[in-house]
Amino acid sequence: MRLTKPTIHLNGTSAERLYNDLDEARRAARDLLRALEDCAPNARDYYPQGADAFSRARMEHQVRIEAVRQIQYELNELHEHVADSV
Repeated sequence: MRLTKPTIHLNGTSAERLYNDLDEARRAARDLLRALEDCAPNARDYYPQGADAFSRARMEHQVRIEAVRQIQYELNELHEHVADSV
């Protein structure tokens, strides 16, 4: 997907404000990824549900991690774009 990047101009949000807000969002995404890695599924929590419960939970967790990584990628792209104007 191609990102729609903001145009920095006098009537819009300042480059500095966009830069700082995107930087804060990037930090939050990084912290979220770390938190997700800390709460990865543990097989001991799933075996009472059946043989495939843990593998499903692990796969679902991986999907969440990949979603956050995609968000990180997009925020980095936007941040770099705005950095050129700061």
